Amino acid sequence: MYQDLLIFSTFIKLLLYPAYRSTDFEVHRNWLAITHSLPVSEWYYENRSEWTLDYPPFFAWFEWFLSQFASLWDKNMLNVDNLDHASDETIYFQRTTVIITELVLFYALKKFLMHSENKNIAYILAASIFLNPGLLMGKDLFCGIVFAILLNFKHIFLYLAPAYFVYLLRHYCFKDPGSQDFGNFSYSNFIILGLSVMSIFSLSFGPFLYMGQLGQVFSRLFPFKRGLCHAFWAPNFWALYSFMDRVLIIVFRQLGWGLNDISTSSVTRGLVGDVSFAVLPQIPAKTTFVITMVFQIASLAKLWRYPNFKNFIGSTILCGYSSFLFGWHVHEKAVLLIMIPFGYQF
Repeated sequence: MYQDLLIFSTFIKLLLYPAYRSTDFEVHRNWLAITHSLPVSEWYYENRSEWTLDYPPFFAWFEWFLSQFASLWDKNMLNVDNLDHASDETIYFQRTTVIITELVLFYALKKFLMHSENKNIAYILAASIFLNPGLLMGKDLFCGIVFAILLNFKHIFLYLAPAYFVYLLRHYCFKDPGSQDFGNFSYSNFIILGLSVMSIFSLSFGPFLYMGQLGQVFSRLFPFKRGLCHAFWAPNFWALYSFMDRVLIIVFRQLGWGLNDISTSSVTRGLVGDVSFAVLPQIPAKTTFVITMVFQIASLAKLWRYPNFKNFIGSTILCGYSSFLFGWHVHEKAVLLIMIPFGYQF
């Protein structure tokens, strides 16, 4: 049954080869060129394109791996000076690698269906959202390792990290997860889990630490100068906040009250520059972090007290939702981190 879903999905994607391409097409073409043509020491410094490399090292190495095959399709796509290069061969390569790498999703789909009690509902859910790598979960230690690897491919999964941290700490590091007695704490499990996660992060960031580039890498991963709202706005609290500021600008002008001209013309661009509010208070990044954590506390507290799988999924949803609503520079696609585990609830 799940094979049919893969076949159907693949044929749909094949039909869409000549279809619309988003800016992500050039983003990843440029990253292929960067990782293939430049030494590792220059990956996170290269800025000829506005689409600079801003994903964690594991994903950079993944791009490097793909680039080894890209040269067989069109070598020109690997030239860092060929901005916006979009030959037919480049398009076919990008589309094809997406289909191939989604075999990982197919494996997650297969595991999901095999362990679901209601096969019909599970199949509907799998077909509608096609799962995601976050559902590659098995036992606690394996879950922690896979999530650490996932973070080093795409750091947007930090939104869900608090739920994973609390669940693994309570469910894996306590001999009796239902007990609040720290006498049941398993130091051996804690050390094993900690060393496993630290090893993965060391493998990912170690080379850049050795080259003294850790600060540069983090500046790319967390570009706080890009502004409160992303160019592709998430429909969250800050979108409403920005809208209210624009409404108040009109009100202030009607009343003849003075405003800062720079602030009134400020808009978020997603690439460079921060939005400046004309009437409402400015929002620093640390404020969004504090608000997000406040709204995550309730679900994390419940998960700490009752560390079962149902509460883990619920906490994952609420951590993702809080981050989506109140996080800094949130992209609209971050809503997937809420929708996918939410579907799994049913």
